[in-house]
Amino acid sequence: MKFALNPFIQAFGVVVGIILVAFVLFGKGPSSVTDSNGQIKRGPDIAEIGARADNLPIPVVIDRKNGAGNKTVTVNLKATQVIANLDNGTTYEYWTYNNQVPGPFIRVMEGDLVRISLTHEHAHAGADIELSDDLFSVNYLTSFATADEGHEDDSRTVNSEEAEHMAAGHGEHSIDLHSVLGPGGGAELTRVGPNETKIFEFKAMRPGLYIYHCASPHVPTHIANGMYGLILVEPRGGLSAVDKEFYVVEGELYTRGGLGEKGFQEFDRKKLLNERPEYFVFNGRKGSLTGGRALMAEVGETVRIFFGASGQVPSNFHIIGEIFDKLYPEGDIVSSPHRNVQTTIVPAGGAAMVEFKVEVPGRYLLVDHSLSRSIDRGALGELIVTGEERSDIIKKIK
Repeated sequence: MKFALNPFIQAFGVVVGIILVAFVLFGKGPSSVTDSNGQIKRGPDIAEIGARADNLPIPVVIDRKNGAGNKTVTVNLKATQVIANLDNGTTYEYWTYNNQVPGPFIRVMEGDLVRISLTHEHAHAGADIELSDDLFSVNYLTSFATADEGHEDDSRTVNSEEAEHMAAGHGEHSIDLHSVLGPGGGAELTRVGPNETKIFEFKAMRPGLYIYHCASPHVPTHIANGMYGLILVEPRGGLSAVDKEFYVVEGELYTRGGLGEKGFQEFDRKKLLNERPEYFVFNGRKGSLTGGRALMAEVGETVRIFFGASGQVPSNFHIIGEIFDKLYPEGDIVSSPHRNVQTTIVPAGGAAMVEFKVEVPGRYLLVDHSLSRSIDRGALGELIVTGEERSDIIKKIK
C-alpha cells in the first residue's frame, strides 16, 4: 500500500529543512563565510585584540599624593571568548580578560587590599542540563586534583550550548595572580562558570612585577589562547619617576594552519604539547606594537618597560640600538638593578622591568633575540624616538 503526503505537508517540510540548514550555517557563533573548498572562515568579533603598550594606570607616586597610604583597589575582570585578527587576513579565537591580550595592567602598592571580581561573560539560550562539580574541579596541578571535600557545592544548571563550551575547554575560567600568597594564587576562589561572578580579596605583601593567568584546566591552553597579564605591586612610596612607561607581554599562538595561512585558524593542542608555536607575538597579534600603535618617546626621556613572558616559552628581550641602563630581572623591583644590559632572558611565567634613557632619534625595534621569532613569526615592536640628531654620539662617515 502506498501513502501520499499532503502537498501542504510536503511544502512545509521543505521550508523547515531550509530553515534548519540556514540556522546551522549562519545561526550560531561569529560571522562567517565559506571559501572555495566549503570551509568556514570566521570574521572578527572585535576590531582590536592587542592591548596598547601605553595603556597603564598612573604610578603610585601620582595616585597617592600627599603621602596617602594604603587603600582597597577593586579590579573588575571579564573572561571572554572573541574572534579577532591575528595577522593580515588571519583570524583566531582568543580567550581573554576584558577583550584584550594581554589583560589589563593591574597596579597596586605594597600593603593594599586588592579585590578581584571575575565574571565569565557568556549568554546563550537552550535546554537546561545538570552538570556536576566534577566539570569544575581545578586539577591543573597534582595538589589541586583532590576532591572538593569541605568546599561549597558548586553544582549548577547550564544550558546545552554552554555545555558545548565546557567541552571545548572554556566552560570555566579563573585567575592565578603570582603576587598572591595562598594556594593557587586565587584560582580556587575564582572558578567561574558561564555567566557567573566570583570575588576575592588579598593583601599585596611583596613588591614586584608578577604574571597573572587563567588556572582552569587545561591551563596551558587557557594561557596560550590569551588569558594572561601583569600585576605590579609597587613598594611603599612608589617607584622612581620616569618620563614614559610601557606594558609589553610576549605570547605564543598555536594555530592549526601554518605560519601566514589565511582565514580562521583553530587552536592546535598537539602543537602546544610539543611546544611548537606558529606565532610569537607582543601584545596579542602580529604588528600590535608597530605603526600607529608603536611606543613613542622623545630624545632625553627616560623610558620604563614592564615586560612579561606569558607561560610556555622563555623570551630573550632586546631592543636593537638600545642598552638597558637598569634591569630588574625576575620581577624583583626592590634589589639593586643590573647595569648596561643588552639582552635579558625572561622565564616563562616571569617578568622583568627595564629602564633606559633615549639619546638618539630614530626607529628602534623590540625583539625576541631568538630572531626568527621576531623577523618571521611576529614578536616585533617599534619604539619611535623623535628629537634633534646627535652627531656627537653617532654619524655617518662615508
